[in-house]
Amino acid sequence: MTAPRRTARLEHRLTRPAASLADLEAAIGLVLEIGFASLAVSPWLVRAAARRLGRSPVRVATVIGFPHGGQVAAVKAFEASRALQDGATRLDFVLNAGALVSGDEMAVLDDMLAVVEMAHSAVAVAGVIVQAGALDEELIRRACRLAVRAGVDSVVTSSGDDPAAATAEQAGLLRRAVGDELAVTAAGEFADLSEISAAVAAGADRISAGVSPELAAAAAAWLREPAPSAEPSLADLGVAVG
Repeated sequence: MTAPRRTARLEHRLTRPAASLADLEAAIGLVLEIGFASLAVSPWLVRAAARRLGRSPVRVATVIGFPHGGQVAAVKAFEASRALQDGATRLDFVLNAGALVSGDEMAVLDDMLAVVEMAHSAVAVAGVIVQAGALDEELIRRACRLAVRAGVDSVVTSSGDDPAAATAEQAGLLRRAVGDELAVTAAGEFADLSEISAAVAAGADRISAGVSPELAAAAAAWLREPAPSAEPSLADLGVAVG
């Protein structure tokens, strides 16, 4: 195992269907207290999140084409435009996996460009959610090659609902597929610090998850530590939190 890359950043994710304004207030309190890099919310919460976070360093992220990615490119472009107007500065859009499986790479590329061009015109960041758990390795590599062609900024393992056990493996697949050309986000449900550290060690630059305050604080403290010069021991990576 390679040494954990302590440059990874944390994103708190609040994209579950029933997330409310009260949930948003709690999430904002957490990200400001812990010092998260960003807060990912459903599109309808973007404006409220942007207003509440104001001039804080926390970036507002949202999801486009959520959760299945089967919307046509024009619809994703409209979603992106509205999210940017409402204050989002990071857009994670779901890959059109059906077009990819069908071999229609031009449709996949056009879909990516629709969001990427919209985001970059507003000096925002665009990431493609690959849903790696549903695709074989060859399809993942094709998706990543198209992401590089489209100028995507990052590839994201999943919509965040995949089992935590698969997250590090998926992050590693994406890292091998994109090399150093794109950033990698590991999105999922993390039970403890060992799962977060494993995803970082596998190559994730960003961890996106809805986590408890205790795990958030532990992860933030771990990321602030200097990276070890030698391979970390299992004890270093196996501390359960919350």
